[in-house]
Amino acid sequence: MHLFHGALTQIFFVRGTLLHNRTNSASSSLPTGPALLVGLAAGLLSGVFGVGGGILIVPGLVSLARMDQRTSHGTSLAAVLPIAASSLVTYWVHDHVDWPVAAWLVVGAVVGAVAGTALLNVLPHRTLAVAFSVVLLVSAIRLFISMGAEGRGAMHLASAIALVVIGLVTGILSGLLGVGGGVVMVPAMMMLLHVEGVVAKGTSLAVIIPTAAMGTWRNRSNDNVDLRAAGVVATSGIVAAVAGGWIAARMSDSVSNFLFATLLIVVAVRLLLQARRESRSDVTAVVE
Repeated sequence: MHLFHGALTQIFFVRGTLLHNRTNSASSSLPTGPALLVGLAAGLLSGVFGVGGGILIVPGLVSLARMDQRTSHGTSLAAVLPIAASSLVTYWVHDHVDWPVAAWLVVGAVVGAVAGTALLNVLPHRTLAVAFSVVLLVSAIRLFISMGAEGRGAMHLASAIALVVIGLVTGILSGLLGVGGGVVMVPAMMMLLHVEGVVAKGTSLAVIIPTAAMGTWRNRSNDNVDLRAAGVVATSGIVAAVAGGWIAARMSDSVSNFLFATLLIVVAVRLLLQARRESRSDVTAVVE
């Protein structure tokens, strides 16, 4: 429970920063109506699947506000923070959060988020996107084949170390790609620790909150975030996230796991297509 209260402190700090700095943040041409729709979709996704919603926010910001990739990733992570917090409430009320597992994941995730934001300006995004897509596809196949996970994680030294490593990878990907990391944590908990799907999702959200808070703080230092745009997207996302959590609590495990595996495939395909477009752009630039 100390983890939850500490996370809430970070949420209110960052949320207050979003509101306080709205007029001082980088100006964007993000239309309010479409931004609210992006937030609604991201919030629903977050609540149902236990992810941050960044997989929808990033392309939405790029297409609607014509943000560059780095700023869209940082802005997405800032919006993910309050959305994930809103989703977590529903899971917490239904006792669908494994706090000991979340605590070990946070240890690695917060460190990873710092590393990920630092590497954002260094690593080639295209290479990372392809590698990440392969991991997601493998995870999706595993979920389609084996969907019988139930209960909560059995904690011992080996599992604690594994959770820290998973958290570290999640944090790095969060800082680099602007996603909350749920697409990594949820299948990892289900396949490695045999955690029930709905509990894995709730636990994922508990980890996403401090990870997103740390990543947002670092992105602000690197000027990779538009706080105004993040605030607009988060406004509608918070409402939809509660509804999504309510749906998830009433969904059967088999349906939930099938839909989550499908989500992983969609995310992987989107990342591969994005990497292909970036590759073509680089070739065109060289030719010119």
